[in-house]
Amino acid sequence: MSDWLDKIPEAAREFLGDKRLDEVECIISDLSGIARGKAMPASKFATQSLFYLPNSIFFQTITGAWGEAAGEEGFTEPDMVLKPDYATTTAAPWTADMTLQVIHDAFLKSGEPVPFAPRNVLKRVVELYNKQGWTPIVAPEMEFYLVAPNTDPSQEVAAMVGRSGRPAAARQAYSISAVDEFGPVIDDIYDFAEAHGFEIDGITQEGGAGQLEINLRHGDPVVLADEIFFFKRLIREAALRHKCYATFMAKPIEGEPGSAMHIHHSVVSTETGRNIFSDADGNETPEFMHFIGGLQRYIPAATPLFAPYVNSYRRYVKDHAAPINLEWGRDNRTTAIRVPVSGPEARRVENRLPGMDCNPYLGIAASLACGYLGMIEKITPKDEFIGDAYDTEEEIPRGIYAALDELEAADSFRAVLGERFCEVYEIVKKAEYDDFLQVISPWEREHLLLNV
Repeated sequence: MSDWLDKIPEAAREFLGDKRLDEVECIISDLSGIARGKAMPASKFATQSLFYLPNSIFFQTITGAWGEAAGEEGFTEPDMVLKPDYATTTAAPWTADMTLQVIHDAFLKSGEPVPFAPRNVLKRVVELYNKQGWTPIVAPEMEFYLVAPNTDPSQEVAAMVGRSGRPAAARQAYSISAVDEFGPVIDDIYDFAEAHGFEIDGITQEGGAGQLEINLRHGDPVVLADEIFFFKRLIREAALRHKCYATFMAKPIEGEPGSAMHIHHSVVSTETGRNIFSDADGNETPEFMHFIGGLQRYIPAATPLFAPYVNSYRRYVKDHAAPINLEWGRDNRTTAIRVPVSGPEARRVENRLPGMDCNPYLGIAASLACGYLGMIEKITPKDEFIGDAYDTEEEIPRGIYAALDELEAADSFRAVLGERFCEVYEIVKKAEYDDFLQVISPWEREHLLLNV
């Protein structure tokens, strides 16, 4: 066992200390971002360098149904080979025994990466950057709600009760007192993150009732996607300890702002380490403008990955903190594409479209793909938008089917992500929508039952 433990990060070794490791969770993200895999005794894990899961885990919808995405071979559920990435090993400090989690990569039996595994999709996009001599850097922001327990899906989601005994209040953005209301939950989030070895850049109260934002430091896209994948679980576990739920649903509470996963992008030269968005004199470069142009052109095709569910599109509402357009502007939070205030060395582009309900691997991959195509195709963006962009025409697809139509028509974007991945993703999303159509909503019963 000591051989593989020598390969794990220092934080995981510190978590174990001199205690005996009991269990290892071997996990992988499905298309929805759900952790799937196997838990096994540590002694068993130590004797294996790989294990197997059926490829059908990537054909499963958020409801537990299946999309008919197996291909010509039929739905035979052949096994994939899953290999551990020991560098991802982290603690699971909420468990009763000493448990570590390890993210695995999925391969075909031929040795090729499974093309529709989300982590592989992101690695594919990063590799395209690397072939150009570029190293992409991202810094994600995570928004989520702490809400009261909701055990009956027919009931509306309500804000959690804070330490004052009152439900969390909305419209208190950046309030330290509001953050203090959730102090015990936040303390556990910090403790769990420290056990994982994760660095939190800051926690703030957002505009919704019980809505928080966690900023992560910038870094490698795959590493940051791994962290968000882990963070979603640890935040949920911290909330459950205090009899509340953490939700990453895009729009959980009617009338409140949605939850986003804004992504900040920069690109550095692999050879020199210099930010290619700034020249030697500190001015904006053509690559910087082309990156913005790529986002403007390809965001519609990327929208199914930024907004993967029917609920996701409820977030794109005028004057509710989410963009409705494809404009770009400097330090303008009403535009979809924002250039934050920074020095030349930190010049970056913020994509404000992705929702927190997206799979972090796929959301980051799609955003990077847009910028990559912009630089490769040398796309010139529209002029910078000045003013309130909510006064412009809506340019975001109005629903999942409209967004999937955009994805289907974008050949160059599909080529970057991988055609087989896009095929599987479209099939699974359409199967989810078919499930949604089987449910009759309270709105329909209220307005249609006796009136039509």
